[in-house]
Amino acid sequence: MSQRMQQGQPMIIMGEDAQRVKDKDAQEYNIQAARAVSEAVRSTLGPKGMDKMLVDSMGDVTITNDGVTILQEMDIDNPTAEMIVEVAETQEDEAGDGTTTAVAIAGELLKNAQDLLEQDIHPTAIIKGFHLASQEARAQVDDIAESVEPDDTELLQKVAETSMTGKSSELNKDLLAELIVDTVKAVTVEADDGSYVVDLANVNVETQTGRATSESELLKGAVIDKDPVQDDMPTAFDEADILLLDEPIEIEETDVDTQVNIESPDQLQQFLDQEEKQLRQKVDQIVDSGADVVFCQKGIDDMAQHYLAKEGILAVRRTKKSDIAFLRDVVGGNVVSDLDSLTQADLGYGSVRRDGDDELFYVEGLGDESHGVTLLLRGSTDHVVDEIERGVEDALDVVSTTVSDGRVLAGGGAIEVELARRLRGYAGSVGGREQLAVEAFADAVELVPRVLAGNAGLDSIDMLVKIREAHENGDTRAGLNVFSGEVEDTFESGVVEPAHAKEQALSSATEAANLVLKIDDIIAADELSTGGDDDEGGAPGGAGGMGGMGGMGGMGGAM
Repeated sequence: MSQRMQQGQPMIIMGEDAQRVKDKDAQEYNIQAARAVSEAVRSTLGPKGMDKMLVDSMGDVTITNDGVTILQEMDIDNPTAEMIVEVAETQEDEAGDGTTTAVAIAGELLKNAQDLLEQDIHPTAIIKGFHLASQEARAQVDDIAESVEPDDTELLQKVAETSMTGKSSELNKDLLAELIVDTVKAVTVEADDGSYVVDLANVNVETQTGRATSESELLKGAVIDKDPVQDDMPTAFDEADILLLDEPIEIEETDVDTQVNIESPDQLQQFLDQEEKQLRQKVDQIVDSGADVVFCQKGIDDMAQHYLAKEGILAVRRTKKSDIAFLRDVVGGNVVSDLDSLTQADLGYGSVRRDGDDELFYVEGLGDESHGVTLLLRGSTDHVVDEIERGVEDALDVVSTTVSDGRVLAGGGAIEVELARRLRGYAGSVGGREQLAVEAFADAVELVPRVLAGNAGLDSIDMLVKIREAHENGDTRAGLNVFSGEVEDTFESGVVEPAHAKEQALSSATEAANLVLKIDDIIAADELSTGGDDDEGGAPGGAGGMGGMGGMGGMGGAM
């Protein structure tokens, strides 16, 4: 408890249950909590990375090696650890992949920073050194990177395959990589300044179980996993006027509870006739607009279904809001929320066909404003198709980023070792104790090839020495082939990564590490609990919990 003496009497400035950790104890606590998160996902890195089984409080199971998914599903309740989770989320938002790399580097930076702190190097000097090293590393990434054009299909497919390697989607990565590149090309436009813009909002990813992954396909337009409201409705239109409706075709309910007293059968019949008239009026409004197909976000009354079928109109109810929004991009028109204001100008235009075997509607736009494609992913089970979807969505983000950015790098740890080599040379030009921080940054970056080797069952030190030797001899593309255990030109081997993702990983990891290092005082509203002894195999000491500030106990249970 913090106290201050005034006129011989103690002045209490914190509550009785409040706890405070200061200076080196606070720094150590934060570093250990952050490292616990980093080490939790480290074993998933690379083609030989392992998966995690995550079981939530409802018993739902997620099996994945996707870094951001693991961290989001884990029950983390520690403020410092949550800052590291934000690194993964930022990486996912900005680059689409490389989340595990970013988190692992952040943890290693803090581990190396702890060694410097024990040598009485001030956190400010470490923070400045890390910042300088990050700037230099990103500049060197730009210098090392090679350009790629949007029409270089072969190289873009290698980028997609690299992203999917080590995930469930790897088994069919040749087909999926081709589909991913075709998908990105379909939504890429050239801007006035000559740059390329990829609008992934025009891509819809749908999944279907019970079929082989090799049967996945790219479809122009939208795929709607719904049935017609009546079996006798037409299910194929080469040219259709399509109504997107956000209003139920049902009897309108009153805003307040009402009670109707019926004294004779005639009154009941009049009441039913009035309801039928309301439904008939709604259907007539649809017919008068010229609509051939209705995708309704809400319900459709049985009587209205009958009338629509008699008019030869295809109707689909309970269409997802996201599907309605995507259909608008595909067929044009407007989403109508009031049938009274419906006109023909609100209708979209496209073709509709039904696949009876898959029970899917395929909708393709025919108008000038039509755009949008659907990537239909298939898998044997829900768990399989969910993990394939995660891998494909990461690859979509990676390829789109590569097309927009136009730069790629050799993977397999090649870029990390080259950066570390150049940073050590740069450290000599940095004065003061910051030089040691730059060297520590270089060591942290080399964590990637070490973990890649370790996860593949190889000797991490031997592999790192071999890669370093190749880079000293001028081979800047030398990296680890985890399948053969050899050091080779990974770019030629097809292990290609986007430069933007690597720059973002370095930036996010550095900012998170510096944020943690800058904290020298932790004040909790109630009791702080202390962690156990440092255990290399699990969460380091200090990550066990913080009482009122949240613990990490839930994290261990989630893995």
